[in-house]
Order: sequence, then structure tokens, then C-alpha cells
Amino acid sequence: MTERTPLLHYRLSTSVNESEPRGPPAGRAPEQLPGGSRRRSAQQRQPKKLSIFFGVVVPTLLSMFSVVLFLRIGFVVGHAGLYQAIAMFLVAYFIICMTVLSVCAISTNGALDAGGAYYMISRALGPEFGGSIGIMFFLANVCGSALYVLGLVEAIVTTFGVPEDGIVTSSYQVLPSGYWWSLLYATGIALLCLLVCMVGAHIYAKATFLIFMVVMFVLGTILISFFAVRPRTIVLPRPSSFNPTPNGTGPTFPTTANFTGFKLDTLLGNLGAGYTEDYTTQTMMNFATVFAVMFNGCTGIMAGSNMSGDLKNPSYSIPRGTITAVIFTFIIYNLLSVLVACTCDRVLLQRDYGFLRDINIWYPFVIIGVYSSTLSAAMSNLIGASRILYALARDDLFGKVLSPAKKTSHSGNPWVSVLISWFLVQVCEINRMQTDYGEGIQALA
Repeated sequence: MTERTPLLHYRLSTSVNESEPRGPPAGRAPEQLPGGSRRRSAQQRQPKKLSIFFGVVVPTLLSMFSVVLFLRIGFVVGHAGLYQAIAMFLVAYFIICMTVLSVCAISTNGALDAGGAYYMISRALGPEFGGSIGIMFFLANVCGSALYVLGLVEAIVTTFGVPEDGIVTSSYQVLPSGYWWSLLYATGIALLCLLVCMVGAHIYAKATFLIFMVVMFVLGTILISFFAVRPRTIVLPRPSSFNPTPNGTGPTFPTTANFTGFKLDTLLGNLGAGYTEDYTTQTMMNFATVFAVMFNGCTGIMAGSNMSGDLKNPSYSIPRGTITAVIFTFIIYNLLSVLVACTCDRVLLQRDYGFLRDINIWYPFVIIGVYSSTLSAAMSNLIGASRILYALARDDLFGKVLSPAKKTSHSGNPWVSVLISWFLVQVCEINRMQTDYGEGIQALA
């Protein structure tokens, strides 16, 4: 039984990659076989397979970091305190470790090919379970890609867009804003992701590696900044729903907070919980709400599994690469939580979730990290969705509906599946933006 031999054949197409070369019959050299030259040229066109680092570790790390690493550590520690923040991470990582161990167990039984979790489940439990989970997992990746694209657009417009009230507070605010402009930005970002995924997994791996280097550099500057930056006073952002009365009176909010550096008093003040209203939504926070926001930063563990069909040795790479990424992110999250609790007062953590930009040795570093990690997460979800759709099409679980998604390029890239996934991402973006801008217009009315 080879590595790609399935446990179940019932109602499923052959699991072995039909493009993989087969050995010649005994006693005959490859040159003696009919069409031997065509076979050799087909072998030369085989796509390059990815290693454990480029195919599993890097995509999983970037998917787990995304925006949460840079924006939500302060949110968690500011409301829940250091003790409860660490407890949340322990609970969250216990949950995802159960999933990771299950993936590791299935991925080492030999049932691995393109399709990631869908392929593993369908060959281990049968097509009924695999098909139902696969289609939901495909839609989840599509929605996830659209979510990251819209998050990146929101971050760009917030930093560089002209405010809707027309009051420009920074020389960097030069981009026009509005529904159609935001849709244009989102379409451009989605097209960039599409271009990378259409070329193939090998180019995707190179692109994510470059982004990974950027994110690791930004992470390094964040860790250095806690020690290198002197104590300072930081101006807090104005709450989003703050509307002063005509005479200037109204609710008061703190306007400044302190980055104190390493102080015992600061640490003691951040140990316990201090739940208050979220300044962006004016919603009262509690343990469940903060945990729900934080848990989003612990997802993304399936990014490496989605690349199973593009890995050199998936049964070896997926368990080791995923576990490595999970351990690394767990250490980084807890280290940042401790550093934040020791150096930032409670008001800063609760009233400015982007405070890491203000205490960094160079302000734009964190912005670059946010943009890079979010773009990588969008590409990861898009290429993962296309691989799942391709695997579903190959197994003919939905008849002729998905038959076009079987088409691949000469290098083995399922380009039709990529196009279908990208189209659905665009639909999700348009629907979500119409909802957001419609709610905004109703609120103004």
C-alpha cells in the first residue's frame, strides 16, 4: 500500500494521482515502451512539490497570526487581565490541539491526496461524511477569503482613506472612500490573490514565504520595541459613536494613556479582569465575548492540510508542520501577553487596540505587518478552497455540477476551481459591503 492508497474506494474515484508515473513491466526498459518519450515529457511537466516548511509551516503560521497578532492581544489583556488571558489561550489551544491530533492521526494512515481535510475524511469515513463536510469546508474557505480581503480594505481605508465627514487629520489620507471605491479596492486585492493562485502552488509558496519574512521582521521589531522604546504618553482614538451635543457637552472619555515601560505596578494592575465597554461598539465585554474574539486568532490550522496534494510527503509534512506552527504561535501569543501586561496601563489596552503602532520603533512597521499577514490569509483561503473544490469534482459526488472544476493546467494547477472560488469570493464581498453600507446609510438617516 502506497502513501496515496485510500482506505475506502466505495463510490470514490481512484485516489492515486493519475499523472504520477508508473513503473514499466518487468523486463522492459522505459525506452522500449510505446510512447516512452511522451511519458518522459509528461513526467518533466509534473509540478514541483512543496517541502514541510514552505507547504505547511509558513501557510499555517500566517493564517493563525493574521490580524489578531497585531490588534487583539491588547484587547484580550485589557479586558480579561493577564491571568484570564493565559487561561483563554490554554483552553483555545486545548481545543485546536484535539483537532490537530485528529488530523495527524488520519494523515498518517496513507489516505492523502489533493483536497486536505475533505480527502482524509472521505477516505476514512466514507463519501457521505466527506462530501457533506467538504462542501461546507469549501464555503468556509471562500467566506474566510472574502473576510480577510474586506478586513484589508478596511485597514487601508482607515489609514489612507479620506474620512466620510471630509475632515482630514493626516497627510496620508489621500485615497477616496465610499462604497464603489471600497469595492474597487477589494476587487483589486482579490485579483492579486487570483493571479498568484492561478500560476500555481509553487509561486504561492514563494509569495507566502516573502510575506512570512516581512511578518517575522515586524514581529521582531514589536518585541524589541518593548525594551527599546522609552515611556511615553499616547493620544487615544475617539470612540466611533461619539457625538458631542451642539453646546460641546456629552459623555467624556480619556484622551491619553501611558506606555510605562517595565514596571511592577503596571503588571499588578493588569493581572486581574477589568471588563468594560468596547470603545468601538459600546458593547459591554465579558469572558465569553473576549474569548470568542481571541479564538479567531487560533484558527487557520488547516492551511497546511489544504495543500496536501502539493506536498512532497504529506503524511510526514502535515503532522510535523502543523504542530510546529501551533507551538510557535502559542509561545508568541503568551509572550506578547506578558510583555503587554508589564508595559502598558489598563486604559491604553482598553481604549486603543492599535497601540502597538504607537510604541513601535517605527510607526509603519505594524501597519505593513497587518497588511501582509491579512493578504497572505486571503490567498491561503482562496487556494485552499480551490483544492477542496477540485477534490470534490474528481470524486463526482455531485454529478455533472462540478465537472468543469476537474480541469487542470499542464502543471497540474486546477485553474477552473481557482476561478470558481474567486468568483464566489467576489459575490461574498459585494453582499457584505452592501450590508455594511446599507446599515450605515440607515443609521445616518
